[in-house]
Amino acid sequence: MTRPKRYRQISIDPEATFFKPSGVPMRFLEQVDLALDELEVIRLKHYEGLDMLEGSKKMKISKSTFQRLLSSGCKKISDALINGKAIKIHKIIDFNYPNTNN
Repeated sequence: MTRPKRYRQISIDPEATFFKPSGVPMRFLEQVDLALDELEVIRLKHYEGLDMLEGSKKMKISKSTFQRLLSSGCKKISDALINGKAIKIHKIIDFNYPNTNN
């Protein structure tokens, strides 16, 4: 039996939830799905400049969860930028959503 997922403190509510390469029609693009908690971790670490301990406390998650989310989010964004894919930010965290982009 798995442990239930814990609540994550998210302080960001992005207005823009979709990014794509300029000049390329959507029908030709693959899409990368970025979870809201992954975006929040990236914001705290890279935009706010918090270290892992400060960021994990702010989100009310463990340091290892913070690191996993950071790694996963950075990998997805890198994939989109390097391979010319669109990025879709999911504003609702669904703990049952299969994370297939790792």
